[in-house]
Amino acid sequence: MYPPDPADPIVPEPLRPASFTASPYESSPVVEAAPVLPTAAPDRAPSGSSGGPRRMRSVVAVSLLSAVIASSATAALVGGLAGPAAAPTSPVAAVPSASPAVVPATTKQTVEASDLTAMVAAATPSVVTITADGLTTRGFSGQQFPTTGVGSGVILTADGYILTNKHVVEGSQTLTVKLSDGTEYPATIVTESKDTDLALIKVDATGLTAAKIGDSSTIKVGQTAVAIGSPLGTYTETVTRGIVSALGRTITVNDESTGQPETLTGLIQTDAAINPGNSGGPLLDASGAVIGINTAVSSNAEGLGFAIPISAAASLIAQATGGPVS
Repeated sequence: MYPPDPADPIVPEPLRPASFTASPYESSPVVEAAPVLPTAAPDRAPSGSSGGPRRMRSVVAVSLLSAVIASSATAALVGGLAGPAAAPTSPVAAVPSASPAVVPATTKQTVEASDLTAMVAAATPSVVTITADGLTTRGFSGQQFPTTGVGSGVILTADGYILTNKHVVEGSQTLTVKLSDGTEYPATIVTESKDTDLALIKVDATGLTAAKIGDSSTIKVGQTAVAIGSPLGTYTETVTRGIVSALGRTITVNDESTGQPETLTGLIQTDAAINPGNSGGPLLDASGAVIGINTAVSSNAEGLGFAIPISAAASLIAQATGGPVS
């Protein structure tokens, strides 16, 4: 319940990474309105209110951060609106024909929505669906069973380097990458990061559409965030929109295949809908630049998704592009 009572202990809710099988949402309790007592006023009706994946991991703990956020990092909307103009206190005289037209405040909101439509169309060809086939060991007998997992990825170069989550491809025997136009390629793992949940894979192709890489150091809480991926491994190129909810989050995820916990730090929190299968897909700003790689999502709450800042992938991006490591 929000806000929490300071006297009550804080119990973190379980979360999961953005890989394949979704859990049903918990239903909210129904609260009945208090009865309305009759009054001496004329008869009137009281007003009412309207009413998976081979590497499926779950977040087992969330460290609660102090609620101290720099003022420069709050309420900044990408492509934000200008401040409201002062309202006139007297009737306005006719405007001479040479005067500039007054643009309603709602115009910029409409422009931003229109720009996002074009941005998504431009960004979608850089997002791929990754199918990983491998083996998993179950029980004390050590018997192995075939598994298939589905995640997402981001094209870094026209010649086939792709960035994704390590947990999407780790331990796989074969990888298949499907482009937004339906073309499929076999892929190989180039590098798995030792420091965070990221990996670089490669397909033998040319002429691919490379993503625009953004600067995650400039992210502000409140700005637009757009996620593209393949939720449930079926609904490819799904687009969701929200905002950056918080920065610098720390979570502990649990790999259900190995049972080993892993702590991820410095994450971007977003309320853009992220579901199993979105793992490895991009979190974009309003310009279409990749600012993060989606990696985990709450299993017991709505609007709690987490992405690795794209700055954490600097060495992998440099390896793919041949550029310097920043």
